[in-house]
Amino acid sequence: MDLLKKGDLVGISPTARKVSKVEMQNAISILENWGLKVVLSDSLYAEENQYAGSDLARAASFQKFLDDPKIKAIFCARGGYGTVRMVDGLNFDLFLENPKWVVGYSDITVLHAHIYKKTGYSSLHGPMPINWQKEKLHQESLDFLYKTLFVGTQEISFPKHVLNQREEDIDGNIIGGNLSVLYSILGSASDLNYDGKILFLEDLDEYLYHIDRMMIGLKRAGKLAKLEALVIGDMSDMKDNTVPFGKTAYEIIADAVKEYSYPVVFGAPCGHEPRNLSIVMGTRYQLKFGKKVTLSSNT
Repeated sequence: MDLLKKGDLVGISPTARKVSKVEMQNAISILENWGLKVVLSDSLYAEENQYAGSDLARAASFQKFLDDPKIKAIFCARGGYGTVRMVDGLNFDLFLENPKWVVGYSDITVLHAHIYKKTGYSSLHGPMPINWQKEKLHQESLDFLYKTLFVGTQEISFPKHVLNQREEDIDGNIIGGNLSVLYSILGSASDLNYDGKILFLEDLDEYLYHIDRMMIGLKRAGKLAKLEALVIGDMSDMKDNTVPFGKTAYEIIADAVKEYSYPVVFGAPCGHEPRNLSIVMGTRYQLKFGKKVTLSSNT
């Protein structure tokens, strides 16, 4: 995927929940300050219940950007829920002739998986325009996103965690994203082969027993047995029942994969926290262990 440069045309398109002009205003200004020319999708401010217009409308506006050779990146406006409802309406024939960045996280995990499955191309797990409002803006996350898009893949470094398992330097293609979304696409046209991959997982606002259910579901589906490594990001705002589950989200995940021989690391600064550093999904990364854990790529 080509790096962005000043003067490039980029689009903002909704694939899930609706957004307002106020919520997008700061992001548009930031992209323009980066020297980019911004095009807004036809359905950006559409509304249909919680969605940014109908499934067909969201797919059509996203398709328009996929097909346009002048558009060099598509920033998904926000997550929430809804991408899985429109993804099967997308065609990637013209995208293959003129590939471009697709940027987002959370519900956009559907697109990261689907694009890699259908085309083999990378996409960018990173902050979305909804996160760039002045009261929500985290400058390091934004700077990291800019450098990834304009300069190249950046190194992510984070402290070692007490639950880390089998610290051994490895490399492999990284896939994954939001655990709940990955669980929801098991067996679908967007589902990936996890074997030999570095799997990245994060999640938000889930009951602890749901985390356990999803990890056991991935395990029973054969997704966890042959990984190259497992990298766990933020597990934010987890919930518990009146009768406590008895483990944290990290402990649940550690227990689910304790029998396997690959490295497992916790605490990557990626996910639903203000500090959300970008990962180029579908790209080869090196996972290395020193005083800290580093995740980096030369591409």
